[in-house]
Amino acid sequence: MTDNVFDPGATRERRVAARRASERILSGSGAEATVGERLAQLAAETAGLPGLDTRVDMYGDGIVAELEARVAELLGTEAAAFFPTGTMAQQVALRCWAGRTGNRTVALHPLAHPEKWERDAFSLVSGLRVVHPTREARPPTAEEVRGLEEPFGALSLELPLRDAGFLLPTWEELQETVEAARERDAVVHFDGARLWECPSHFGVGLPEIAALADSVYVSFYKSLGGISGAALAGPATLVEEARAWRHRYGGNVFQQWPAALAALAGLDRELPRLPSYVAHAKVVARALEDAFRSSGVPWFRMNPPVPHTHQFQVWLPYPAEALDEASVSFAEETRTTVFGVWTPSPVPGVSFTEVTVGASALGWTAADVRDAAGGVLRRIRADDGRADGGGADDGRAEH
Repeated sequence: MTDNVFDPGATRERRVAARRASERILSGSGAEATVGERLAQLAAETAGLPGLDTRVDMYGDGIVAELEARVAELLGTEAAAFFPTGTMAQQVALRCWAGRTGNRTVALHPLAHPEKWERDAFSLVSGLRVVHPTREARPPTAEEVRGLEEPFGALSLELPLRDAGFLLPTWEELQETVEAARERDAVVHFDGARLWECPSHFGVGLPEIAALADSVYVSFYKSLGGISGAALAGPATLVEEARAWRHRYGGNVFQQWPAALAALAGLDRELPRLPSYVAHAKVVARALEDAFRSSGVPWFRMNPPVPHTHQFQVWLPYPAEALDEASVSFAEETRTTVFGVWTPSPVPGVSFTEVTVGASALGWTAADVRDAAGGVLRRIRADDGRADGGGADDGRAEH
């Protein structure tokens, strides 16, 4: 599930080059590797995996079937099926539930991935209809689910809600929202592209989270560093039906062993590390706040103020072009990458970026974060020629 972000071509080329040359990286996923580097990395990461001496998979057997069994075990579900994309996995899941419930209406948030990033595939391809429990930039509440004015067959909850700031409800709130859907005779599906990092926030394990839902989708590249691919997990009868629809949707790919191997390596390598990433994200967020405050930024926002996962948003009162230029030039001059791409917000002169705290950030102290973020901000203010940090006002004029 690739999401569109503001990233002009020339700036992107400089950003990639600066990031590849950086000796220290605070935020990002490392997607700038060359094909050769990624092949070498895959070979190194999977060298110790069992089954490498068996033949490659054909239409989902072999290593792909092993990955499916591993996911089902981790989530505590009866079965799981590999899909080439999360978009396909979720459409198939909710299409199957629509057939079983007799209701093709799905309740989900307007910021959820199927609504924002899938070109109306729910309705155009799968014949599903959507209703919104809320339009607030936060997960829906139990009261809002109970208050929907018309019947719905399924409630889909994105955990975490990425475009609202990687937000999660509390464990109690999630339980109440699921129960509210049950009261409406609806099934519950978890859009868990980033479910792997949720246990730290909820205080329970992956099987306990998955047990709340009737089906769960997980991604293999968003948190685990895989190449691509997703899995749909749930009851064996649902997964069996989903396999048939996967074939109809064109997802029964001849060979998928590179993606499956990368996913298995990511489960071994990244899954145990995710709690440390989530914990360090809180340190990074606090340090960024300190840097913005001491630099005299007139307004800023960390969303959420305390990260729920290892990802969060940073909002600043400057145009995206200025923030991109400052971030890239700082990386070029210091071989230190602090931020990724900045995106214009609906408010002129205000922009945001997503911070992803992974392995490369664990060596950063709070002081390191403050110093580096301060260096980026000094470039913005030097370029603007303003000592008072009033970027928001002038940014509105520029837009």
